Amino acid sequence: MKSILDLLLPSIISSSVVGLLIGTILKRKTETITAEVKKQFEKNMTVFKSTYLWKEKAISELFGPVNIQLNRTKNAFARYRATNLFLEAKVLKVGNEKIRDLLLEKAYLIPNELIQDAEKLIEHYDVWLEEFDRIRAEENPNLDQKFVYAGPKGFPFPTNSENNFKAYYQKIWNELYGDKAIS
Repeated sequence: MKSILDLLLPSIISSSVVGLLIGTILKRKTETITAEVKKQFEKNMTVFKSTYLWKEKAISELFGPVNIQLNRTKNAFARYRATNLFLEAKVLKVGNEKIRDLLLEKAYLIPNELIQDAEKLIEHYDVWLEEFDRIRAEENPNLDQKFVYAGPKGFPFPTNSENNFKAYYQKIWNELYGDKAIS
């Protein structure tokens, strides 16, 4: 009996020591993996939060107002049938200035893929506003004066740029709030 005990005791002790070592190694490895997963999760969450906040800011401060003004000026232009100085001066001029100013003031919210579109819109609005000031410089303009256009000066309205801005607005709206209808 003693020989069995002499054999059994050292093997129990050695297997316990081996089990303890393996357990310690596995625990450290698990802790390392857990720490790495937590660190990666926190990093991903920070990126997600900052991207989400940027999108909310871009929607509320740039894309939403630009989209509304683009629609407003487009609708006003569609209503234009004859010389309508009020429509031109109060809707188109104000809308064109607001769009241009938003693009300039909130340029930091414009993603790289829309920079060229923003530049085209700004250039068109700059030329249109220069033309407006040149033609409408009088305090009491003639009702027979021509409507202000930038196209004949070589700067037609960049419809593709407008469409790209509207599409981007729709895209980030959907990413933030789902496919709910927006105007």
